Amino acid sequence: MLLNRSERKFPRVIVIGGGFGGIEVARRLKDKEVEVLLIDRNNFHTFQPLLYQVATGTLASDSIAFPLRKMFKSQSNFRFRMAEVLRIDKDTKVVHTSVGEFDYDYLVVASGATSNFFGNADVEKYSLGMKSIQEAQNIRSYVLQNLEEAVLRKNADDRERFMNFVVVGGGPTGVELSGAIAEIQLHMLKKDYPELSKHEMNVYLVEGLGEVLAALSDKSSRDAKRYLEELGVKVILNTVVKEYDGMTVTLSNGDQIPTKTVIWGAGVKGQFPEGINPDLVQRGNRIKTNGQCQIIDMPGVYAIGDVAATVTEKNAEWIARSSTSCAATR
Repeated sequence: MLLNRSERKFPRVIVIGGGFGGIEVARRLKDKEVEVLLIDRNNFHTFQPLLYQVATGTLASDSIAFPLRKMFKSQSNFRFRMAEVLRIDKDTKVVHTSVGEFDYDYLVVASGATSNFFGNADVEKYSLGMKSIQEAQNIRSYVLQNLEEAVLRKNADDRERFMNFVVVGGGPTGVELSGAIAEIQLHMLKKDYPELSKHEMNVYLVEGLGEVLAALSDKSSRDAKRYLEELGVKVILNTVVKEYDGMTVTLSNGDQIPTKTVIWGAGVKGQFPEGINPDLVQRGNRIKTNGQCQIIDMPGVYAIGDVAATVTEKNAEWIARSSTSCAATR
């Protein structure tokens, strides 16, 4: 049982989100004179950098899922509740969840990000995201289902859309995933699907900028592109997806790719519960914070990680054009 504010000996710190940032905050508060309550919709932490391996069957899902309670079993001031956070009431300092209300003295919003489809409802409806274990498992299942469907088709034209795989977004997720699917084409297809030819299977990586891994060095970008092309991935740069109806992708250069599988890794946006002043929401649906990750005009409330846009005197002009994550706890 969690004590209410009047009965507690120490202040309560509520952390929303069991990702990298939320876990690190909770760990740093071990042996401190505070009560830590971590709230997440799942009772496990997902190691997201390896989601692409779950999506292609290289790893089992339990290899990247770590029980939160077990992670903190030796931390006596830690408590956990599996719940959906509905809203934050800054006036009463209460977090409303699907399993009840919890008051706080300090609050850390570390709820992370979700896929950003930039308002394209059709693309969102028909494409596959990859921000959770469930989505990664869906990708794995969908890829194999389409190969099974291709086996049943008698001619190449009928098999085409089942054997074309389009990955959108040339960041780390897109590069890793397109390369992993190409490995299926090179090493698994002939063994598991002898009826199909690897020459009929195509993997496309579509990126709106002029290079993949644009956030890294020029050398890393060039090496990644060369590696993908050596695997057989068709890298399409300076191009974005305009439309997708579940059967055909239409690109901004006018090209069309018949496909039943579009995997979306082109962008993310912050996700957080109600109760944040809309005027503080920056580009990418991130919450404006100061240099200490405190949400502006919300004393005692902080935002970290992918959900935060940290604004200081040094970066205020730049933040107006873009957004950055407060990664102080990573």
